[in-house]
Amino acid sequence: MGNTSEVANTRSAAHHSEVRRTTCNRDCPDACGIIARVEDGRITKLSGDPEHPITQGFLCYRTNHFLSRQYAPDRLTQPLLRKNGSLTPVGWDEALNFCVEKLSRVRAEHGPASVFHYRSGGSLGLLLGLTDYFWELWGPVTTKRGDICGGAGSAAQKLDFGVSDSSPPELLERSKHILLWGKNVVTSGPHLVPILKRAKRSGCKLILIDPVNQGSAKLCDSVVQPRPGGDFSLCMAAARILFERGWVPTDASDYIEGIEAFRALCEARSVAAWCADADVGVAAAELLAGALHDGPTASLIGWGLGRRTAGGTAVRAIDALCALSGNLGVPGGGASFYYRRRAGFDDDFITGASARSIPEPLFGSAILEARDPPIRAVWVTAGNPVAMLPDSECSTRALTSLDLLVVCDSFLTDTARLAHVVLPTPTLLEADDLVGAYGHHYVSSASPVVPPPGAVKSDLEIMQLMAARFSASHPQLQERMAGSHREWKQRMLRPALTAKGIDVDTLTARAVANPVAPEVLFADRRFATPSGKVELLRKLPKAAPALSAEYPLRLMALSTARAQSSQWAAPPELPLEARIHPESASGFADGQVVRLESRHGSMPVRLVFDSAQRPDVALVPKGGHVAWGASANALITAQLTDLGEGGVLYDEPVGLRGRLEDVAE
Repeated sequence: MGNTSEVANTRSAAHHSEVRRTTCNRDCPDACGIIARVEDGRITKLSGDPEHPITQGFLCYRTNHFLSRQYAPDRLTQPLLRKNGSLTPVGWDEALNFCVEKLSRVRAEHGPASVFHYRSGGSLGLLLGLTDYFWELWGPVTTKRGDICGGAGSAAQKLDFGVSDSSPPELLERSKHILLWGKNVVTSGPHLVPILKRAKRSGCKLILIDPVNQGSAKLCDSVVQPRPGGDFSLCMAAARILFERGWVPTDASDYIEGIEAFRALCEARSVAAWCADADVGVAAAELLAGALHDGPTASLIGWGLGRRTAGGTAVRAIDALCALSGNLGVPGGGASFYYRRRAGFDDDFITGASARSIPEPLFGSAILEARDPPIRAVWVTAGNPVAMLPDSECSTRALTSLDLLVVCDSFLTDTARLAHVVLPTPTLLEADDLVGAYGHHYVSSASPVVPPPGAVKSDLEIMQLMAARFSASHPQLQERMAGSHREWKQRMLRPALTAKGIDVDTLTARAVANPVAPEVLFADRRFATPSGKVELLRKLPKAAPALSAEYPLRLMALSTARAQSSQWAAPPELPLEARIHPESASGFADGQVVRLESRHGSMPVRLVFDSAQRPDVALVPKGGHVAWGASANALITAQLTDLGEGGVLYDEPVGLRGRLEDVAE
């Protein structure tokens, strides 16, 4: 069974039942501890680990219902090779020999830069980084840069603070106010909810700032709904109030650089004018400024806030409010966007060397436009770019133009359907890896609770098999890639962990607080910036594409309780629901099937009227698959955010078209 932790074990002649522990490795901030009941080799029940300090005995809906995905009939259990236009089951030797022959030919004709290794965040396992290591040694090859999800926010905080990190979430229980900036903890961070409820019982006030009326609103004492992208102007209004009322600490210049330039930016407009641009009343800015002054106040920044044209600048404005109000470096304060999930692990041997890199959100066009050399082969690890990146049609054209497309996955995704070779990989319940979270500071091990079925192999095993086949031309590959999962896991633990007696067995048995994580971030008011201080922004953001009579709504594809990205347990009821304000649907009826259309594409949706939403947004579920006609990214233009080369996912103007019979045609 590999490195598993047996919590309980009962045996009889006719029945074998065990309870085993692992860690969820999917792209989610919580990285939950999972307890799996295994009976006669089959997982029969999943529950949250009651001993995990964050999981505390419960799982999200998606993981609770993952067994339907684990044992789905469309699970891939052996390699597929395209023959005569169809993906056909084959053995590993045939599949990998085909890959080696194609890769060798492409390299000989165009060099290693003509091969693009695309690794995304479908799994948070640290050992997946060894695929980068392989391609670095084999090439180096072309890689991606930027980040489709959090690129803008992370880049913003690195400019402001020198690092994007957070204080432990448990310190939120010491906050007097908590600002949820575009953060739906109920859906995308459910294990924060008990912490927030405990904070409320201690008198803390919660304020939600979000253009969307979402599930977390029920937790909050106040809700502010600015226009989509109006967060920057709202921040400027609140900052001006801080300055006007003398609520900026007198020693602020000791640890903040650029205060006067930022103040001049705030004072370029009146509070009322900033609020008018954000489409909120002045009372909203006064509420936020007052909460920031009456600290400690924590700002929890949602990842979606950065997925706009000026997403990075918006995050920088929130950071500035936190710093200017004296809420940095204090328990219960701070501006939290991310946790440094790799900080406890050693992957420094992976240098990140590449022949060139392309921005992730421009995936399709960058492949098609690549020259000197062209990109002729793509290897996909832990990702589904056709569905998860903007401009799905362009990504499809790019991938179908290649000499070789290899996809490593557990299911036949939109991207895998286009591949020449599909290599089956483990699910989260079969993974053997190390996991750090980006929603807290605990680290742990993912251990296979059951062995993978059929001929399924891990990405590490696949790379080792490839290394053996390239031994003649790349003799260092086999030696560098050698080692079992356990050996690699132990090798990747930093001395800060091992010095405390923490080894692979420890992390298999329980989650451990990362000893290199700060007790209170920036408690010393020192920052890894050029000045050693907080660096405040100094210019106005770029405007988003304007709405029009033809396209009067902003498309926002959001995570739901049942699905995140393309990790759907089963196809949803189609067509997808589009939630809009009734005023935005003149001439249409609640429940009617229409086309949701952008300048870039369209898809059928079923209208759901919701008067709690703003009249300038159209809300659809995030993820899904293009093959179902249920992927919002098919409607979204590929563009880069102002910072960090993230994806502009929430600024696309859309409109409603047609009737049910028009869609059917």
